[in-house]
Amino acid sequence: MTVSEQIKVLCVRSNICVAELEGRIGITPQNFNAKMKRESFTISHPEYPAETVGCFFECHFVLPEEEMV
Repeated sequence: MTVSEQIKVLCVRSNICVAELEGRIGITPQNFNAKMKRESFTISHPEYPAETVGCFFECHFVLPEEEMV
């Protein structure tokens, strides 16, 4: 699942629309939509939506044996 897809799921599960998330983060809709389309989020960007809705963002690799790295 891409970061953009994860952000959309986060919005659905948090009962907010993407526009509300943009407002809470303080990013313009144009900039946010461009990042969503291009998948140009850096590793720090997903932390902002997570903090905004009161959850955590974790990024890790999962090996075939389901061991996290």
